[in-house]
Amino acid sequence: MGYEPPKHTIAVSALVKNDKDEILLLRTHWRSDTWEMPGGNVEVGEPLDKAVCREFLEETGVVIRPVGITGVYFNATKHVLSVVFKAEYVSGEIKIQPEEIKEARFIGINESNIEHYITRPQQKSRTLDAMKSKYFIPYETWEVNQTYNLLSRLYNK
Repeated sequence: MGYEPPKHTIAVSALVKNDKDEILLLRTHWRSDTWEMPGGNVEVGEPLDKAVCREFLEETGVVIRPVGITGVYFNATKHVLSVVFKAEYVSGEIKIQPEEIKEARFIGINESNIEHYITRPQQKSRTLDAMKSKYFIPYETWEVNQTYNLLSRLYNK
């Protein structure tokens, strides 16, 4: 058996809170049984921090600024690596694309009521990890050709 190059998908999502400490969550048409953090797949060559901003805007109409990574998760069945960011609200009002998103809104989530909203265990653990996280995993995007060019860096300050 010869070498087979990896065929993984990378997905990103972000936890964003409003001034009432509520989290922006959504339900999609194909996973309408659960609420989840907005996000989606990273395009080839796209930096993860840019991808989460793009996906968040596409799904919710809200502009965000990632501040750090709260967790990295792997679905071994579907070969999906998921990276969860914590992000700050920048601007925009919730405006969904109805062909993809069923509903999006800020919800007051805590450990005692999370199961009423987030029914899938992998989404629940990611959301709880992001809610509890006080420290972030550093993240950098580099462009490497003849020289090394740091495009972005997220880390605890």
